Amino acid sequence: MDFLKLVKDRYSCRVYEARSVEKEKLDYVMECVRMAPSAVNKQPWRFHLVCREEDRAKLQQCYNREWFTTAPMYIIASVLHDEEWVRADGKHHGDIDIAIAVEHLCLAATEQGLATCWVCNFDAPLCKTLFDLPESEEPAVVIPLGYPTDRPKVKNRKPMEEILSIPE
Repeated sequence: MDFLKLVKDRYSCRVYEARSVEKEKLDYVMECVRMAPSAVNKQPWRFHLVCREEDRAKLQQCYNREWFTTAPMYIIASVLHDEEWVRADGKHHGDIDIAIAVEHLCLAATEQGLATCWVCNFDAPLCKTLFDLPESEEPAVVIPLGYPTDRPKVKNRKPMEEILSIPE
């Protein structure tokens, strides 16, 4: 699959089949995540697989949407603040690094015939408590992962001239 087609095929899935994701596909996706670049190669992240029914139920408390419960598994993507690179002006790069790694996850999943959705509007403090995460670890994104049963909607994108500045 060429990259532009892959990027166009990735979408925010909101209905999943009940079947589990095969270990080989999950291993492939997570290897793609492991290879994601990060500032100064710090890799300030941790990914928690949420597969067991009791853990799925806990995570569903953090994001109470009916569609969310259809995913057979989730991945909690966390920033490790004690490991992130900080630029000289004080800018922390953990959020940028986790975003790069999560998009690697989403694109790799799409390539494998799986679907994902970035979920950022969840109760992060509750998630941190329910999963007993250390003080320096911040859950940043929850990614449902599985086989889609819905179809992507048309993606509205700004025209190139609105996002690209070319000097004259």
